[in-house]
Amino acid sequence: MASTPDFPALLRSTDLRVTRPRVAVLGAVHHHPHADTDTIYGAVRAELPTVSRQAVYDVLHALTDARLLRRIQPAGHVARYETRVADNHHHVVCRTCGRVADAECAVGAAPCLTADDDHGFILDEAEVTYWGLCPECAQTSVRHRNE
Repeated sequence: MASTPDFPALLRSTDLRVTRPRVAVLGAVHHHPHADTDTIYGAVRAELPTVSRQAVYDVLHALTDARLLRRIQPAGHVARYETRVADNHHHVVCRTCGRVADAECAVGAAPCLTADDDHGFILDEAEVTYWGLCPECAQTSVRHRNE
């Protein structure tokens, strides 16, 4: 596992005040990639028992606005957060359980895909979601078909 980033320095780099809830949320998302808000809230509460759910929501919003977190929300699933924000990677999502994993850029550097018509936009990112079944759900599906 990669080393833990210097969260206070990251906050300062975006002119955000360093607070215990902000550091705790960054740590929770770093240690639980693609976590939903309930998972993040639980991890933060384990470190800061008096933090409120609303405070965690507010911090997630502020850190996403500051581009320290990336919010993804695959269709039909809850929002999830990740600290991997400095590149243009994509995601694979399980249709059954909602598990999310990173998928590297499809072609070249950002935005790594070329739109057939950019309508005059200057493109800097492409967001792709690959859908399918994770290994566990695929195995369960095969077992059910064979029964």
